[in-house]
Amino acid sequence: MSNPYENLAEKAFWRSAVADKGAHGLERLWSPRFEVKPEHRIVTSGSCFAQHFGKALSARGYCWFDAEPAPPWLRGEDASAFNYGVFSVRTGNIYTPRMLLQWLKQAFGDAKAGELWELDGRWYDPLRPVIEPEGFTSRDELLEARHATLVAMRKAVREGDVYVFTLGLTECWRNTESGLEYALCPGTTAGTQFDAKLHRFHNTPVSEAASDLEAAIALLRRENPSLKVLLTVSPVPLIASASGEHVLTATSYSKSVLRAIAGEAAARHDNVDYFPSYEIITHPVFRGMFYASNMRSVEPQGVQTVMSHFFAEQERVFGPPSSVPTKKKKAKGKKRKSSVRSSDVKCEEELLSAFEK
Repeated sequence: MSNPYENLAEKAFWRSAVADKGAHGLERLWSPRFEVKPEHRIVTSGSCFAQHFGKALSARGYCWFDAEPAPPWLRGEDASAFNYGVFSVRTGNIYTPRMLLQWLKQAFGDAKAGELWELDGRWYDPLRPVIEPEGFTSRDELLEARHATLVAMRKAVREGDVYVFTLGLTECWRNTESGLEYALCPGTTAGTQFDAKLHRFHNTPVSEAASDLEAAIALLRRENPSLKVLLTVSPVPLIASASGEHVLTATSYSKSVLRAIAGEAAARHDNVDYFPSYEIITHPVFRGMFYASNMRSVEPQGVQTVMSHFFAEQERVFGPPSSVPTKKKKAKGKKRKSSVRSSDVKCEEELLSAFEK
């Protein structure tokens, strides 16, 4: 062999792997590291796009793990309005590695509850300020609900087989005194007023985001050594940027950081993999065909294309699924509606659009 390129596979060359295939002929975009079986308890968490992922898996008969189901008096749209059945645990959107780490530390006793918000007699959780449409009636009710979610998170991590986490943002707001990272900028939703001395904007650099993600993975592995982690990056652009940059370039920075740290984590750990849903939706070869007219929301055919690659590559590497969920396994999970309309997806960041002049 005169050089290392002579015996590379077809997928290594742009002409044969991309140009000759076209957008609808692409294959082998992913070589899965571990098998995701229908009977596996699959936990979904993270940004808006994780909701698409969970629904699509459930529609195929896979066991989406609902670790915090709605109480019996809440059903359907009412349960969704209170953020049940959106993610495996009632956390609301978790956009950054630091937010995931905060939740895990609280769940497993490595951090205290900390700050709570009160406004006009209603109480709000700064880690998930919109999960109760009208806020909680009391501080005790808020803490009781937080406790239930932390119990559910422990259950999801310790009993789950696969943990799917979709990274969404690098921009965030933090408390200058405690370091607490908020789910949304204070003052953009009910609960508290913005305080320039107390609330600081932060755009997470690569090194810090990588460190936070590494710490979160270590905590997951500490509590469940057999847990597999599947990372994805949301293809949904920022709705607004407080960085001072144009929102388009701010989006490129944010997604580039998240893609880089996800790839590094997958390269570093045998139990961590990266699935390229971000590339499938955003790459120029697809010519933006999977976005709605707002160039932000992902259309159903985009989600279907992403998941068709997921299932095709799983089957290519591991063969057709050899089993279907048993009744016992189904009892621990929950089958969800197969609809993947963008209007069904809860994206708390979209609240920022209300402040556009």
